[in-house]
Amino acid sequence: MRDFVSEYMAYLRVEKGLAANSLASYERDLGKLAEWAHICGKELHTLGRAELAGWSRWLTQKGLAPRSVARAISSARGLFNLLLRDGHIREDPMAGLDAPQSARPMPTVLNSEEIEQLLSAVATDSPAGVRDRALLELLYATGLRVSELIALRVNDVETERGLLTCRGKGSKQRRVPVGRSALCWLVRYRPARAALLAGRANVFLFVSDSGKPLTRQQVWQQLRKLAAQVGLRHVSPHVFRHSFATHLMQQGADSRSVQALLGHSDLATTQLYTHMTSQHLRATYDQYHPRATQQPGEVELENG
Repeated sequence: MRDFVSEYMAYLRVEKGLAANSLASYERDLGKLAEWAHICGKELHTLGRAELAGWSRWLTQKGLAPRSVARAISSARGLFNLLLRDGHIREDPMAGLDAPQSARPMPTVLNSEEIEQLLSAVATDSPAGVRDRALLELLYATGLRVSELIALRVNDVETERGLLTCRGKGSKQRRVPVGRSALCWLVRYRPARAALLAGRANVFLFVSDSGKPLTRQQVWQQLRKLAAQVGLRHVSPHVFRHSFATHLMQQGADSRSVQALLGHSDLATTQLYTHMTSQHLRATYDQYHPRATQQPGEVELENG
C-alpha cells in the first residue's frame, strides 16, 4: 500500500515549510485517519464521503473536543486536495463534509494597568533582570509569538529605525514596528547581554544566564513567577499578544493593520479582537451613559 500520509507530510515539510509543531499536529490527525481506514478495511485514498462522515462521528465518540475534530478534518481535507491534484483520486470525498461547530473561547486580555504591574515587577538590578524587562517590553510592543521572540537574532532588530524582522509560521517573514519604551530597554539590554554571554558567541538576541539561547519554557516560567508576585492568574506570553492586539483596536486601529502586525494569514482570526473591542465599548457605554441601564418603564415617552 502506498504511504500517502508520509508523502503528504514530506510535502508539508519541504514545499510548505511548516514548523515542527504544526507537522506534529498533522501527523497525529492523519494517524487517526489511517487508523479509521484500517477499521473500515480500506486503503486511505479509497475512503468515500460516507466513511469520512463516519470518521468524524468516531472521533467525537472517542472524546475529542469539537475544535480537535475540526482540526483533524482540516488536515484530512489538505491530504485529499493533494491526492486530487496529483490524480490519485477523481473527486474530493471531503466536499460537503462539515466540521463540528464549537464556540471559540474569548482570549484572556490584560488591561494597561495590569501590563504596567507586570513590567514594574521585574527587578532590573541584574543583567538577567534587564533582559527580562526588555523581553516583556518587546512582547507587549510587538505582539510577537513566543516562538518568534526567542528566534530573534541580534541583527533582526534595527533600533535606529524602530523596526524588527521576525520569522512567523511557515517561515514567513514580516517587519514589525517597535515602540520607544521597548527600544530604550533593548538599548539598556546590550551591556546586560554581553555580561550574560561572558565572552561566548551567540547570534540570538535573548540569552539565558548561562549564555545559551533563551527557551520557550524559560520565558513562560519567568512570566508565571512575575504574575504570581503581583497576584495575576492565567498570564502567558500569548496573553501579551492578545493584549497587544486588543489595545490597538480599542484605540482605533483597523483590523487589516492588526492582521499584518500579528502575521495572521486569515483576517477572520484577527476579527476576534473586533468582537472583543465591541464588548469593551458596550461595557464602557453601560458604565458611563446616564440612561444606558434605565428600565423602559422608567422612561417617559413624549407625545407626538
